[in-house]
Amino acid sequence: MQNVLIVGAGRGGVALLQVMAESDAFKVYAVVDHDPQAPGLTLAQSMNIETGQDWKKYLSDQTDIIIDVTGDDETFHQLREARSRKTVLIPGSVASLVYQLLTEKESLISHLEHDSYIRELAMNSTHDGMIGIDCDHRIILFNTRAAEMIGIEKEKALHQSIYQVVPLSGLPRIIETGRAENNQELMLDNGTKVVTTRIPMVNENGDVIGAFAVFKDITEVVNLAEEMTNLKEIQTMLEAIIQSSDDAISVVDEQGRGLMINRAYTRLTGLTESEVISQPAEADIFEGESMHMQVLKTRRPVRGVKMIVGPNRKEVAVNVAPIIVNGQLKGSVGVIHDLSEIHQLTSELDRARRIIRSLEAKYTFEDILGNSDEILLVTEQAKVASKTNTTVLLRGEQGSGKELFANAIHNGSDRKYNSFNRVNCGSMPAAFLLETLFGTESSEGLFEQAGEGTVFLDEIGELSLESQNKLLEALKTRQIKKNGSSEMILFKARVITASHINLERAIAKGQFSEELYYYLSRLTLQLPPLRTHKQDIPVICERLIMKLNQSFGRTVKGISSAALEQLTGYEWPGNVRELENVLSRAMIFMDQKEELIEQKHLIPLQSEQTFKREMNGPLAEQLENVEKEIIEQTLRKHNGNKTATAKELDISIRNLYYKIEKYQVETERSG
Repeated sequence: MQNVLIVGAGRGGVALLQVMAESDAFKVYAVVDHDPQAPGLTLAQSMNIETGQDWKKYLSDQTDIIIDVTGDDETFHQLREARSRKTVLIPGSVASLVYQLLTEKESLISHLEHDSYIRELAMNSTHDGMIGIDCDHRIILFNTRAAEMIGIEKEKALHQSIYQVVPLSGLPRIIETGRAENNQELMLDNGTKVVTTRIPMVNENGDVIGAFAVFKDITEVVNLAEEMTNLKEIQTMLEAIIQSSDDAISVVDEQGRGLMINRAYTRLTGLTESEVISQPAEADIFEGESMHMQVLKTRRPVRGVKMIVGPNRKEVAVNVAPIIVNGQLKGSVGVIHDLSEIHQLTSELDRARRIIRSLEAKYTFEDILGNSDEILLVTEQAKVASKTNTTVLLRGEQGSGKELFANAIHNGSDRKYNSFNRVNCGSMPAAFLLETLFGTESSEGLFEQAGEGTVFLDEIGELSLESQNKLLEALKTRQIKKNGSSEMILFKARVITASHINLERAIAKGQFSEELYYYLSRLTLQLPPLRTHKQDIPVICERLIMKLNQSFGRTVKGISSAALEQLTGYEWPGNVRELENVLSRAMIFMDQKEELIEQKHLIPLQSEQTFKREMNGPLAEQLENVEKEIIEQTLRKHNGNKTATAKELDISIRNLYYKIEKYQVETERSG
């Protein structure tokens, strides 16, 4: 008979005491609990069993089994250190299972007929795996959960050596030492991580007849812990990146409450973490609407929205994007730019663009939009022109795309890796233009700088006669003579010219060299006005809206069918340039929340009937009517400012005054 000491007299102790009282194999000689009111102490006293509060008083060399049902790890460790070598210490959870097995039979494994009962009882445990072995290390107990975790059928595991099923099993060691092992980690061959408790099994004589193990699958728990560790590392890295950024950054959750800001945000807005974190997204706004809330509502990013933020009333531009994880909206992140810096950078960029514009061709044939016969024909002609080195004359109304075609011809030619130089011949005085093109003794001219690139002379009809003669000589001899010098330099560049005026009429009036005209017009392309290929307006609008979105920081999706119908009903005397003007004005006056250009956004356009009345009569008179209308519209747009008007029309101020006087255009400022 085994002498048993029960430590812990709660509900678990009561249950064990009741079970053991019915067994002849065990004698409970004492029950201990630090709580004198514990129910197990009262039960033990009624059974004439000694009780107390200090287990050390009752532990002796005569103690065969200690059952710890306190659930306290410290108590378990103290008991393990204090017991004698022959004393078996059993955790309450394992002891409960073992004692349930023993209630029907006094010995777990004394005869083979007990196997069926053990298996039946083990089947009741569906969460933990259980394995029992005999002294020959052969498996005598193997439940369904163990089979699932190890990956072997129960029938194939039974009666096999434990090493064939679990090569790293510690159960044979338990048979040798007779000591239990608690909460030991083990990696199975299939990669499953388990934590196991192993105990020896003894008969009524105290002899070890086998070992028993209970184990839990902790693979998911370990993986989750590793994942959480990785997430913390990622979060730390993200915070470090955000804090190191010079851009002001703010992050909100899906409810629009502040999660994170960086130091640059505080410097820009003047707001600290305590004023932003866990506060509504509107907390930092002095003037304007929260873009965080708009993005959370629409799940679509916004860019370049202007507003005023913080107590410093900083004027900023905001870019905000949603944070979506596995299809779920988790919040949004915003990047705030100080507009004062942007204005400075924009000014510097504009200056750089003015310099680069004359040195680089921006457009290719892919930028020429439209599927109409008129556009396809002239595009094919331009592609043929790009493969030759002859001079090209581009003719067409203002705004019809002459510069676009000049760019495309250059980029489609073998000269595309060399410079593209554009000069508006009507934008500067004649003497200065001569120096710009041909250079002086102390400076290079544009023709020399161009090397083997392309020189695009826009508004060639504005050239003075002196400049025309020098250009003709250079084209004839393929040599350049600098102003005030006899030095001759090889002229390698290709020349593309453009004009919207009637050069034949200019020749008849003695204003343009007939011989130069024939040199320039060896390959002439007539660009169609927009009114002749209105079917291309939708695709042109789509591209222009994309371009203007980038310029204005907007996210306009397109144009309504009603507005598009209004645009296609107009005759467009200013061609694509005028169309771009109309769209830009519409987008400027649209509300930030509006995504489609509607009829209400369009400025009043001249009716088709009015335009047709003006287009009656001789060609020259029709062209003059169109030119007058364009000048009047542009002057109205700029409130009578002639300098701004000349700049937009890309003509000289002198030429503008001449046309105002010629057409008797009213120039008084409004308002």
